[in-house]
Amino acid sequence: MHLATLGWDDYFSRQFESLEGDGLVPARIVEQHKNGYITYGEHGEWQAEVTGRFLHVLAGLVGFPAVGDWVGVRPLPNEDRALIHTLLHRRTQFARKVAGSAIEEQVVASNVDVVFLVTGLDGNFSLRRIERYLTEAWSSGAQPVVVLNKADLCDDVAARVKTVQSVAPGAPVHAVSAARNEGVDVVRGYLTPGRTIAFLGSSGVGKSTIINRLLGEDRQEVQAVSNAVGKGRHTTTSRSLLLHPDGGMIIDTPGMRELQLWASEDDVEQSFTDIELLADRCRFSDCTHTTEPGCAVVAAVDNGSLDEGRYRSYTKLQKEVQRLQRFQELREHTRGGGDLSRVHGTRQILERIREPTRGRRDFGGVSIVDRDER
Repeated sequence: MHLATLGWDDYFSRQFESLEGDGLVPARIVEQHKNGYITYGEHGEWQAEVTGRFLHVLAGLVGFPAVGDWVGVRPLPNEDRALIHTLLHRRTQFARKVAGSAIEEQVVASNVDVVFLVTGLDGNFSLRRIERYLTEAWSSGAQPVVVLNKADLCDDVAARVKTVQSVAPGAPVHAVSAARNEGVDVVRGYLTPGRTIAFLGSSGVGKSTIINRLLGEDRQEVQAVSNAVGKGRHTTTSRSLLLHPDGGMIIDTPGMRELQLWASEDDVEQSFTDIELLADRCRFSDCTHTTEPGCAVVAAVDNGSLDEGRYRSYTKLQKEVQRLQRFQELREHTRGGGDLSRVHGTRQILERIREPTRGRRDFGGVSIVDRDER
């Protein structure tokens, strides 16, 4: 298998030049399990696991490999197994904050070129969820595309598409019906040789059905959605990278019960460019768009030109990423023995940072967040 088929290019080959003398070969993570990984390389497939040095030293600096990552492996002689010695820098990564109170990043998929944010045009539909996913997608560095699945269940698809376009500046919006195989060709157009696309969304939105249509066979298991609550089960239970027969790669991920942001204020602003344009007209440059006089954003809400729900979503996500930033600052100070008095809101959040976190496993005294927690 040629590495270019897996997405290998100059960005990664330049990084690998210094590693070739160490007897390592490049491989891409295509499956992630609790006990290891499946990797593809130029000479085949290996079951792989990280070395002890990676576990105890490198993991704390670069994190653990995720589906889509390029790694340097050393195959074991006469076996279909290999050891992962290093992780190459990611071009892009879709990440979120782990569930619970732990202030840790969980990489869902990496080195993705286009990320499809899938939602259903049924009881699952939520503009606020789309805004949240878009904020994280812009943070990833990949191009976000919104896919409105189950168009066959919607009475006015054009109106829904127009509504979503109004909250998704810079992101194409496509309506499809995977069940009827309608509109899927538009999605297929993004899948070209060497390009990696990923599908993200909550349970039951039809990600696996869309992928099966793209592949032309039932590779991913699907289940029915409850008509009563409009929710689906986690049909996909692990992250995987699939090779399309005509070129290109597809990353499927389990449905997300929640998406806690791991992003910045800049990412929120990119998702809400309409509000940022209004903010340029505020009387004060540091306006918080809440109670200040002369706030153009609040004025737009009052006169109806800005939807109040979108405004509330904007302020909620801004507060969330600002709180995350304070948590991160405090964590670094507590690790390095820094001056906590310089961190805003220390007393309010210190106990939350120090309290034991859930979803952790102990490896020889090294506390590591469970990367499979969803």
